[in-house]
Amino acid sequence: MSEIKTIKKISDNRSARHEYHIIESHEAGVELFGTEVKSIRGGGVNLKDSWVAVENGQMFARHVHISPYEKGNIFNRDPMRDKRLLMHKKEIRKLYEKVKRDGLTLVPLSMYFKGSRVKLQVGLCKGKKLHDKRDSIAERDVKRKLDRVMKGHRGDF
Repeated sequence: MSEIKTIKKISDNRSARHEYHIIESHEAGVELFGTEVKSIRGGGVNLKDSWVAVENGQMFARHVHISPYEKGNIFNRDPMRDKRLLMHKKEIRKLYEKVKRDGLTLVPLSMYFKGSRVKLQVGLCKGKKLHDKRDSIAERDVKRKLDRVMKGHRGDF
């Protein structure tokens, strides 16, 4: 019988959704040490200003900040160290080709537990221009106003 794996969200990179158009997303495992996992369970993760780099056929998450575990003493690792991402070679090669050919960027979108494993959702993204950001903010505001009107609240309409 197959086990149902529960998904528990740890952290979300909201600034990435503001700064980039997300074309597609992929799931990757993360190579971590014990004290890092314990710190993640406590919610000590920051994905802001992080990105993913491909070097020598391997993927690394850069500038993912995992706070040191309070009770970890000498076993704590550098909070800003590069974390190796675990994906199939074929998938890494495909993503690398798209990044090089189309000028796209790999950005961590969210981190979550899938069962007992830590996973990172990596997005293949294209940067937004300033006018695109303004358009998305305007669309979001209109959607909020419409939702308020539909609920029956009096708004600014």
